[in-house]
Amino acid sequence: MTLSVVTWNINSVRLRIGMVLDFLAQYQPDVLMLQEIKCTNDQFPRNAFEEAGYPHMAVHGQKGYHGVAIVSKFPLTDVSNRVFCEIPESRHVSALVDIGHGPLTLHNFYIPAGGDEPDPEINPKFKHKLGFLDELKSWFGEPMFARGQLIAGDFNIAPHENDVWGHKQLLKVISHTPIETEALDALLTGGHGWVDLVRKHVPYDQKIYSWWSYRGLDWEKSDRGRRLDHIWATPDVAEHCIAAEIIRPARGWTDKPSDHVPVIARFTRP
Repeated sequence: MTLSVVTWNINSVRLRIGMVLDFLAQYQPDVLMLQEIKCTNDQFPRNAFEEAGYPHMAVHGQKGYHGVAIVSKFPLTDVSNRVFCEIPESRHVSALVDIGHGPLTLHNFYIPAGGDEPDPEINPKFKHKLGFLDELKSWFGEPMFARGQLIAGDFNIAPHENDVWGHKQLLKVISHTPIETEALDALLTGGHGWVDLVRKHVPYDQKIYSWWSYRGLDWEKSDRGRRLDHIWATPDVAEHCIAAEIIRPARGWTDKPSDHVPVIARFTRP
């Protein structure tokens, strides 16, 4: 038996609640962290999650856009959220939980996608993304991030060559440009240090993706994916992580799936 934490950009929780409930019934994670819930707090389908066995929720929603939520079998306390770059969008929520190894602070992020043009001088969305990453770097250097922390979400960056279908082809495409990948690597290795829980268990020479564009006529056949969704932890938390998995089949579970799939990190049960 293990404990598990999942991140999933669901691209509208109300539209895809049936898909989410099917996933919860099949995989029984202990904590589910959702991005792009695309609803206000009062619109969040709390009753459905309670009936599924997830009575504890931390929701930071926004009408029609963005929005993040944590649902849990375990109690959530100290719920808070942070605004980045002085832009009031719902892109972060955090909560304290204990899944058996002591207090653990969960941070759920939806990092800005960045638009289409990888030039912050002419693209304010890309400028926002880079500013968001800069703010994270400064914040992660604070003493609270030395231990007992797990961050997850849609980071909108595929940092390594084998996190994308075509490294050379995507070097000028937002999510895999050098300025973004270097910024994310600086976050991973800087400050107190993080462990990428997926790559802890999946070698860097193996291609893995968590997102496939809606634009592809046959996502599975073309397989032009990117690993945009991540789970990181401080070393003291990471030492209990014994497996990680990307649920690739979820991209084709319904005729209207999210373009992202769930990413699972599994931990020892004390």
